[in-house]
Amino acid sequence: MAALCRGKHRWKRTNCLHVLTRNLTGNYDYDLVVIGGGSGGLACSKEAAQLGQKVAVLDYVEPSVKGTKWGLGGTCVNVGCIPKKLMHQAALLGTAVKDAQKYGWQISGPICHDWATMAEAIQNHVRSLNWGHRVQLQDKKVKYLNIKGSLVDEHTVKGQTKAGKETILTAKNIVIATGGRPNYPTQIPGAMEHGLTSDDIFWLKKSPGKTLVVGASYVALECAGFLTGVGLDTTVMVRSIALRGFDQQMAGLVTDYMDAYGTKFAWKCVPKSVDKLSSGALQVTWTDTHTGNEHKDTYDSVLWAVGRAPETKALGLDKLGVQLKRETGKIILGSDESTSVPNIYAFGDIGEGRPELTPTAIKAGKLLARRLAGHSTELMNYDNVPTTVFTPLEYGCVGLSEEEAEKRHGKDGIEVYHAFYKPLEFTVAERDASQCYLKVVCERAGEQKILGLHFTGPNAGEVTQGFAMGFQCGATYSHLLQTVGIHPTCAEELTKVSITKRSGLDATVTGC
Repeated sequence: MAALCRGKHRWKRTNCLHVLTRNLTGNYDYDLVVIGGGSGGLACSKEAAQLGQKVAVLDYVEPSVKGTKWGLGGTCVNVGCIPKKLMHQAALLGTAVKDAQKYGWQISGPICHDWATMAEAIQNHVRSLNWGHRVQLQDKKVKYLNIKGSLVDEHTVKGQTKAGKETILTAKNIVIATGGRPNYPTQIPGAMEHGLTSDDIFWLKKSPGKTLVVGASYVALECAGFLTGVGLDTTVMVRSIALRGFDQQMAGLVTDYMDAYGTKFAWKCVPKSVDKLSSGALQVTWTDTHTGNEHKDTYDSVLWAVGRAPETKALGLDKLGVQLKRETGKIILGSDESTSVPNIYAFGDIGEGRPELTPTAIKAGKLLARRLAGHSTELMNYDNVPTTVFTPLEYGCVGLSEEEAEKRHGKDGIEVYHAFYKPLEFTVAERDASQCYLKVVCERAGEQKILGLHFTGPNAGEVTQGFAMGFQCGATYSHLLQTVGIHPTCAEELTKVSITKRSGLDATVTGC
């Protein structure tokens, strides 16, 4: 057996015997080994440790193409939700300063933004979170290993340090929570050499300057929104549609507002190449697919936001027979987060069909830990997960898009209540509110169960979070009308919505 093991894995004889003995006797180093120190992996490992499990978590950040690297905490903490929301807040404050003058604040001198000051403050906060996660793991008796993990068999993980030193760990159960990383369009000359991704933008010490954002995902639009908001010349290049997978009427309102807010859009355009000029500027050549014409312009930075790929390639999943979805490279999972190989589980962004959302991964990780420790049988409910796109005009939603509801129930099987409203804070500031809109998609028959709720406006995330609980309780349209609104708020408009799309009546809210 040792000879076979050596031939297959090319290890020393002593290592093979050690691993095989562990596997045959069931005497493992750990009850649980988690590969991936992002929000989900950390939540899973800490929960398991609190339930009496012996746990190790492996985390290693492969530097980006541009050499950007960061600490413990994964995408959300380092290059996702946290720095994104803080830069979004920086942009909102710029708008608030302009509004303030209408409210009587005397602001003298020109208003300008300093990228370096913002970046340093945000990066310092992120580093404090990195440290906090390490302390929490230590407090909860979770072994943290800053090494790159790969699978040897269903009970064995091989860890490799930056210097190449190998460590073998055995575990009763192994959990993969390595998430994903941004894609580069490698077929475009100059894309990798001269472009950035969301792995880099939050760690820039200097302003990216005039920026071309390629892509129209929520990552693309959020980045373009805060870049515009801090005063940078920003263009979004869109191949087809914006916010694919989201309600398309709402997506249109988001991009219309961004356009009015100062972000430029190049619709139906595909980049062909990126060249660095002697001046240091980046010359981008692209094709307008509608006309077939070719165009060129120069930028200081090109940010690729053209999707994300799961971090599966270095895990050795193919050797173990872990089943992947060929088109996406993601792991195919059961409802209990199990893979096709016993004792190996996965969750979060790396799972096929799972929402790429931090709170989803955290909750799924905790529930998995409880099941593996024998403390629960509860499964993660992936239906009606709320989310918000933090664009200049925020867009929050929960449940089905209007398109998906119509596909499932038929056009005559749904009723859509909607309203255009004006936030009170927009009035004195004389801000355009034409894209502030909400709609509630319901079943048309019976009690009119709510299928989807969509909201564009200030603090959309805070608004949507509260209404999301109603989905867990089977909320209906009548429940919404029975709810007393808080006046004067934007959220209260959802409790008063009464105009249906079917009626054709004007949905503009006029007065209280």
